[in-house]
Amino acid sequence: MGRQWLQAKREVANLRKGAVVGKLTKEIAVAAKLGGPDPALNARLFAAMEKARKNSVTRDAIERAIKKGAGLGDEKMVMEHVVFEGYAPHKVPVVVEVLTDNNNRTAPELRVLFKKGQLGAPGSNKFLFDHVGLVEAHHADATRDIEEAAIEAGAQNVEPLTHEQNEDIPAGAHGAKFITERSDVAAVSKWLSSNGWTVVTSEFGYLAKNYPELSEEQMAEVGEFLQSFEDHDDVHRVWAAVK
Repeated sequence: MGRQWLQAKREVANLRKGAVVGKLTKEIAVAAKLGGPDPALNARLFAAMEKARKNSVTRDAIERAIKKGAGLGDEKMVMEHVVFEGYAPHKVPVVVEVLTDNNNRTAPELRVLFKKGQLGAPGSNKFLFDHVGLVEAHHADATRDIEEAAIEAGAQNVEPLTHEQNEDIPAGAHGAKFITERSDVAAVSKWLSSNGWTVVTSEFGYLAKNYPELSEEQMAEVGEFLQSFEDHDDVHRVWAAVK
């Protein structure tokens, strides 16, 4: 029984790794499609490639994804970006970003996930979020003033960022989340990269304007609900009004 259980755990781990690799290569392809195949000129692509390397995605897989997204090979990327709005349990607003090649398949599956979540429901709520640019990075110098860096980079706001909040920030590193206008994401990322910062995320995102107060039990219910979306192969990002 012990060997069978060990094998089952390995199979689950392999499945999860495969899902992670699939999402990372999809992000690389999307970044290449939107900003071109050169990571030196495309901060979003550079960040996606770095994340893929840290998760042991092969060089060949990364290169194939770049070519597919940029339309450089025989295989062209046909992917639709769809945004779903709804509520997690306890009326927590949620925005789900999807990258899919078949929305007729994906949309019903996400509606099922909303229905499965107790007290969860679809519904318009994007007005409860700010649609912004997000650049997350860390610096080797722990004394670096993140507010000064935000001003010089051209960001609108900045918040400290730890490894617990983003696992791509090394433990104990001097991390920060720079919030920008969407049109300024590339410029802010480029400035940070040129001034000693290591950019780990460069993208558009949704930040909640208000956060409901939740008990630990309620937070656990919301977390379980959100994880069901994270586990879906076509879900690219899940944004929720939870801290």
